[in-house]
Amino acid sequence: MLKEVKAVFSRSSATMVEDAVGTVAIFALLLMGLHLLPAAV
Repeated sequence: MLKEVKAVFSRSSATMVEDAVGTVAIFALLLMGLHLLPAAV
């Protein structure tokens, strides 16, 4: 099991940074939308 996890990380290490940036951007948009929602109502 540990060997397979290491293999997955080694194959996907090139896109890990992009995935992390995308995740942060999605959460930032979600929080901004939730913050602005009460002002729109």
